[in-house]
Amino acid sequence: MRIGVISDTHGHTLNALAGVRMLESLEVEAVLHCGDIGSPEIPPLLKNWPAHYVFGNCDPDHRELRAAIEAAGQTCHGLFGEIQLAGRRIALLHSHLEQQFRAARVPGKYDLVCYGHTHLARIEQLGTTTVLNPGALYRANPHSIAVVDLKTLEATIVPV
Repeated sequence: MRIGVISDTHGHTLNALAGVRMLESLEVEAVLHCGDIGSPEIPPLLKNWPAHYVFGNCDPDHRELRAAIEAAGQTCHGLFGEIQLAGRRIALLHSHLEQQFRAARVPGKYDLVCYGHTHLARIEQLGTTTVLNPGALYRANPHSIAVVDLKTLEATIVPV
C-alpha cells in the first residue's frame, strides 16, 4: 500500500490542488494530512481517498474543520492520530506540541511517525521507526509532499 503524506496547506487551495494532482499521478491509496489545514475548503480536495487529519497550531476553529472533514467522509483525529494501515502502526501529528512529538518518536513505538509544522521536508530513521515530515504546500521552497510504501516503509519526498 502506498500512502501520500501532506502538511501545512494553510488553506491555500491552489497549492493543495497541485499536491492532489501529484498524489493522483503517484497512485496513492490513502492520504495523511499532518496539520495546519487552514480552511474547510481543503478536505473536499482529498475526497478521492480515505484521508486522515490532525490539527496544527494554525487551525484555531477545530469545530468547523472537523465538520468539513467528516462531511467529506474522512477521519479527523484531533491533535494526535494513531492509525493502522496495511499492518503498520502510524502516528500522525503536527509536532508543535513538543512533549507529544518526543513521545511519538520513541524508536519502535510506531512504524511510521508523520508530522508537520516546520515546513522542512525530512526523513529520519530511529531504529525501526521512520520519522517523516513531508514538507509543506505553503511557505516552503520547494513545496513538497511525501509518498510512503507501507510494505517496505520506504519514504520519498516529492517536490510539487
